[in-house]
Amino acid sequence: MAFRGKVALVTGGGSGMGQRMCQRMAEQGVKVAALDLNEAGLEETAKGSDNITTFACDVTDADALRTIVDKVESDHGPIDRFAAAAGIMPSGLTIEMEPETIFKVMDVNFKGVVNTVHAILPGMLERRFGDAIIFSSLMGHTPAMYLGAYCASKHAVKSYAEILYHENRDSGVRFACVCPPAVKTPLVNQLGPEVKSLDAMPDRFNLTADLVLDAIEKDLDKGRFWVMPGIAGASAKAYGLSNSFHWYNLHKIEGR
Repeated sequence: MAFRGKVALVTGGGSGMGQRMCQRMAEQGVKVAALDLNEAGLEETAKGSDNITTFACDVTDADALRTIVDKVESDHGPIDRFAAAAGIMPSGLTIEMEPETIFKVMDVNFKGVVNTVHAILPGMLERRFGDAIIFSSLMGHTPAMYLGAYCASKHAVKSYAEILYHENRDSGVRFACVCPPAVKTPLVNQLGPEVKSLDAMPDRFNLTADLVLDAIEKDLDKGRFWVMPGIAGASAKAYGLSNSFHWYNLHKIEGR
C-alpha cells in the first residue's frame, strides 16, 4: 500500500470507489473521515470499523467542508491524504437537460473538488507531505454523447488537477488524477438506456473499484500523476506524448 500517513479524508465515501477506499485504508489502521450525502451508504461504509468516522456533507458547501476538516484534524491530527471522489452522472441529450441539472453536475463534480482541495491542500503544502487524489474520468479526455454535463465537469477537473500538480510538483505532496473508463459502481446506475457508447468498450464494467484503487497506489509509488487503468491506458499514451512536451516548455518559460 502506497499510503504513508495516518489520517485520510474521502469525499463520495458512501458508495463506489470512495467507499471502497475508505474501507481499505481503515483495514490498514488509517483513521478515515468518510463524507457523503448518502447517509445509508456511509453507514455501510463504516460497518464493523472503528477507524471510519462518517460525516453527512454536501461538498458544494465550502464552509461545511472546512468545519469537518477542522474537526478531523482536531480529533486525529493533520490529514495526510484526501481523495475527492464525490460525483454524479445524469445522462440525456445535452440540449434537453435542464440548465439547473447541468449546473448541479458542475457544482458537485468540479466545485466539490475545488472546495476539498482548498480545505486540505494548503496544510499539506506547508508540511511538505501528503497525497492529493482527484477523481476525473476517461471522459475528461474523451467526450461521449448524452453525457455533455458530466464530460464538461470532468474536463474541468482534469485541467484543474493537472495545473495544480505542475504548480506544486516539487512540494513533497504526491498528486494523482484518476481517469478510469466505466467502472462497476453505483454511479453507472444513473445512466439512461440511450448511452450506448459504453457498450462498445472492450472491458465494459470489467474494472472493479479495487482494480482502480490498486492502480492508484501503484502509480503513486512510481510518481505518476495520471492514473488510467484498463482501456484508458491507450488514451494516456497518446495524450502523454504531446502533453509532456507542452509542460516541458511551460516549466521552462515560467521558471518553476
